[in-house]
Amino acid sequence: MMIKGYIFDYGGTLDTGGHHWGKVIWHAYERQQVPVDEALFREAYVYVERTLGKNPIIQPDFTFRQTLEKKLQLQMEYMETKCGKTICGQYLQAVLNDLYTHTQNETRKSREVLLRLREQYPMVLVSNFYGNIETVLKEFGLDGIFSQIIESAVVGVRKPDPRIFTLGVEALNMKPDEIVVVGDSIDKDIIPARQAGCHTVWFRGEGWTDAPVDESIPEKIITDLGEL
Repeated sequence: MMIKGYIFDYGGTLDTGGHHWGKVIWHAYERQQVPVDEALFREAYVYVERTLGKNPIIQPDFTFRQTLEKKLQLQMEYMETKCGKTICGQYLQAVLNDLYTHTQNETRKSREVLLRLREQYPMVLVSNFYGNIETVLKEFGLDGIFSQIIESAVVGVRKPDPRIFTLGVEALNMKPDEIVVVGDSIDKDIIPARQAGCHTVWFRGEGWTDAPVDESIPEKIITDLGEL
């Protein structure tokens, strides 16, 4: 196959080393010894993601640190109502600092790979995000790397709708089979990218569940972005 361009996912791909954000946050809760069990955390995580998806809480000028702090605040407040413990005031900043440092390290590694790839290929970013992805990219030194950004909150199409990848293909002005899509989610990245006619690389990390995954769906599997 003759590859001429790349489409990258952002969250869970370029900022976590391929790991699902829910798991990344939970491990920070564990490290900071937040007194909640994983079942309650998972309930809070899903509740907050749905809340942020339906309501314009995250503003276009929010940095990632501000976005993450709002997420953690809402998670902890939700858990407080369920378990009756004081969590937010005691643990919020510790978990936030832990996760932000982790994200800085992961995006720094991703930036090195992306800059090398950019020497040979044009690249587009396709992401389900809150309308502030450009602010976040600039925060981590990832601005200017992608020729165009296709953000769900802006274009009105969300993964797993394959049309969002078709928008990425159009932005590259190439044929779908000349493009590789790289993402961490089989359901939201790999399957719809294939439906859009693109080649696929699955960035395999720790998933949200332990359910078995059909590893024949992606054309290639990587566990480190540098393998690209």
